Amino acid sequence: MPARVPVASMDERDVRLLKAIADLETGSPERLHEETEIPVSTIHYRLNKLKEAGVITNDLYDVDLGELGLPVTVVVEVFADYDGPYEEFGEKLLEVEGVTQAFFTMGETDFMVVAQLPDSDAVERLISDFEAIEGVDRTNSTFVISTLRDANNALQSYSLDTLLDELVDE
Repeated sequence: MPARVPVASMDERDVRLLKAIADLETGSPERLHEETEIPVSTIHYRLNKLKEAGVITNDLYDVDLGELGLPVTVVVEVFADYDGPYEEFGEKLLEVEGVTQAFFTMGETDFMVVAQLPDSDAVERLISDFEAIEGVDRTNSTFVISTLRDANNALQSYSLDTLLDELVDE
């Protein structure tokens, strides 16, 4: 595993690059140069530095799951009574096909799970699979009717000024 550069070592150019990647939804150095006016060679260097630091974690292409054939989003609360670490129990939830996100939560709900599915038959299968897991007491499912925001990158929800104020030590 490469040595991680502390996040505190990011400067204004790094934050501008990350914001441009989020807004443009691309890592293309040429497009990033057009947006930020940072030289392409500098962009290459900084992207590599951010990858080594673990800030940038992949080069994957985003997929429109609705267009792909997985248009149904379901948010499921999982109420559980289990022994052992929550991570081990959570792994069982992650094994259910269609689960795209899972969160261990505080409060009445033990886990929140998001699944992306092809149709209502798959929702029924998903709930049955969850309820078959030892330790799941019950579930509460909510169909998403309309997605208001599904940011591929959390930085899309921040202004550049806020990111610079919060992330750059001056």
